[in-house]
Amino acid sequence: MAFLDDDFLLTNEPAKQLFHHDAADLPIIDFHCHLNPQEIYENRNFKNITRVWLNEGTYGDHYKWRLERANGVPEELITGDGDDYEKFVAWCETMENAWGNPVFEWTHLELRRFFGSDLVLSRETAKQVWDLTNAKLATAEFTPRALIRRSHVEVVCTTDDPASDLHYHELIAKDED
Repeated sequence: MAFLDDDFLLTNEPAKQLFHHDAADLPIIDFHCHLNPQEIYENRNFKNITRVWLNEGTYGDHYKWRLERANGVPEELITGDGDDYEKFVAWCETMENAWGNPVFEWTHLELRRFFGSDLVLSRETAKQVWDLTNAKLATAEFTPRALIRRSHVEVVCTTDDPASDLHYHELIAKDED
C-alpha cells in the first residue's frame, strides 16, 4: 500500500528530517485510549484481532462502531454477540467504504506497524489478515504489555467507566513490570 510508507503524511524534507531524526523515538504520552487496564494487568494474549480492534463494552472503539453503523452493519456484529470472525469480516467490508476517513488510515497504520502487513482490508483480504494477525497475537511479543513497550508508551490514560474503582490501575502501579 504505497500511501503508507515510512514517510506517510511527511510531504517535504524538513518534515521527514524532523520526524525521523527527532520525533520518531520519543515516548508516547497517551491521554485518551481504549485500553482495558484489567487486560494490561493480566497481560494475556488476545484471543483474536476482533478482541483487539472491535472490543465491546467501555473499552470498545466507538469511532469504529460509528463507521460500521453508517455502513449498515447489524448491531449483532458491532456490539452484539456475533461470531468474532463475522465481526471482523464486517469491519473489513466497512473499510472498503472508509477511504479518506482517519479510522481507515489508523487501521492500516496498525496493520503495517504491528503486523508488518501492507494489505488493504476488504472482504477479499479478510481471511488472510485474520490468519496473519491471529498468529502473531498468539506470541509473547503481542501481549498487551509487550505491545505497549514496543510502542514506547510512557503514560497511558484509559477511558474507564466513571464509576470504576480503579483497582487494576492500583495493581499496575504496584507492579514492577
